[in-house]
Amino acid sequence: MNLFTSLRYLTALHEHKHFGRAADACHITQPALSNAIRALEEEYGAAIVKRGRSFESFTPEGERIFLSAQRMLHEQEILLQDLKGSAAQPVGALTLGAVPSVLPVAARFAGYLQSRCPKLTLTVRSMSSQDIESGLENLSVDMGMGYTDRIKSRAARLSTIYQYNEHYFLLRRAVKPCKAGLRVSKTPMSWQAAAALPMCLLTPEMHNRSIVDATFKEIGVQVWPVIETNSILTLGLTVLVGDVCSILPGALVGVLRGYSELEAVPLVEPDVQTPIGFMLAVNERPSHAMKAALDLANSPEWLLHLRAHVGLLKSEKAGGWPASCQSDN
Repeated sequence: MNLFTSLRYLTALHEHKHFGRAADACHITQPALSNAIRALEEEYGAAIVKRGRSFESFTPEGERIFLSAQRMLHEQEILLQDLKGSAAQPVGALTLGAVPSVLPVAARFAGYLQSRCPKLTLTVRSMSSQDIESGLENLSVDMGMGYTDRIKSRAARLSTIYQYNEHYFLLRRAVKPCKAGLRVSKTPMSWQAAAALPMCLLTPEMHNRSIVDATFKEIGVQVWPVIETNSILTLGLTVLVGDVCSILPGALVGVLRGYSELEAVPLVEPDVQTPIGFMLAVNERPSHAMKAALDLANSPEWLLHLRAHVGLLKSEKAGGWPASCQSDN
């Protein structure tokens, strides 16, 4: 079996932590994947996986082999892109990891990039901040999109490209549906007032939840949500059909524009703004795909499009909501 193929099976197993799911992701049978891992163990003379009745974890030696495999696969991808494409017409793959709250923006970025570079194969993954940072370090992720202030305290060689500030809104059911779509209140609400409402919030391990909790702590209150979820979709749907409110960043509120039953209320006192940007490992020899992505991330065309879809809720001309969907309540 080709060594690079076996190494790809190894990285799939490291990602999924399950032989069956890793095999499915590689479109092979589970015995074929197991045999490939055993062949690598024989090749390197070390156990890669701790085996019980099912997958347990990688051994320390397995983790070292995995990191080497990632570097080898990364170098192979750069070489293939150099041979098959050019800076003007990149050919190859690029993986973008995004925290759930910025997925609508990451999806737009991927669509823009693919339209510019039709021979690129893009993968957009919903990932936690910690998984993105780890993925950048072990080269399983090419670019991340999320909370750039998190990496200031990290020793890893990561750089950032600022994109926008995340603003926050209370999402609730509208008293009167707006025919044109989601209603936006002209009158903001204080975080203190929002704390008194029944809430559906993200689960505590999500960084967006830590921002919400820290803001409530800053004003001296603690909120106990009646519903918790790690699904962004669930936040909106529980408000749509239940008797709860939620707190969402503007980019996610923008995705809900078509729901006439909902209303978004800007949250103030304090005015919380969190910087969002791209994160990437410092690399002196980026691939053609990475160069194309960096060019787009800094382009005036993309930045203009970005400002219209990150939930600043300005005038309709600036990409916000029509006046008919704005409310004084």
